[in-house]
Amino acid sequence: MSDIFDVSKETILVTGASQGLGRQFARVLAGRGAGVVLAARQIEKLKHLELEILGNGGRAVAVQMDVTDLASTASAIDRAEAQLGPLSVLINNAGIAVQKLAVDQTEADWDAVINANLKGAYFLATEVARRMVARQQGGNIVNVASVLGLSVMKLLSPYTISKAGIIQATKAMALELAANGIRVNALAPGYIDTEMNHEFWTTPSGEKLIKGIPQRRVGAESDLDGAILLLASNASRYMTGSVITVDGGFLLA
Repeated sequence: MSDIFDVSKETILVTGASQGLGRQFARVLAGRGAGVVLAARQIEKLKHLELEILGNGGRAVAVQMDVTDLASTASAIDRAEAQLGPLSVLINNAGIAVQKLAVDQTEADWDAVINANLKGAYFLATEVARRMVARQQGGNIVNVASVLGLSVMKLLSPYTISKAGIIQATKAMALELAANGIRVNALAPGYIDTEMNHEFWTTPSGEKLIKGIPQRRVGAESDLDGAILLLASNASRYMTGSVITVDGGFLLA
């Protein structure tokens, strides 16, 4: 029986691949045979991941990309496609957060978060979509949103606004691109334990937050493996404009 989650024929661009969820997505997809383009601002971290994947017999190429620099994204994609072939899947994952009360967020804070999480992600998706349309071979875009695009918490207003915007961008692009055989879906993770927030979960605030999650635990990066394989593969062929939450029940509470 064929594997409906097969990604071995895909060339997949993963942004924000130098750490956290992006790095996990890249490892999982490369481990299943996909050719993976590793993109982020920090090229040295990407080179370590590229060597790791190549050492495990996978296919990967690292490209420096700042999604907030729209002129640079096209040239980065050109370099990647020259080495691995035309992109068939985009995992639009790069993003940042600035933690402050709304009344303390500066214009620079707003611009940094919105430019990375919403503007950059939107224009990268449209750049990739234009190439897919021109090739007339269809394609697949996965935008990494957040449960905070569907709910809110204090101290993260630009972030929650950006992620709500990404969910709407996913639906708008899905509607427009369906006729071209291009699917656009969103993955909305809940709270995931990464190296950036690992220490937080043992603090009183972190423990309180965990108690508010119905499954009573914070997610592991690997808890998203099934969802990313679903969305990146042909298993999700009849899904477009969908938002998949992986949150241990966080939104229920």
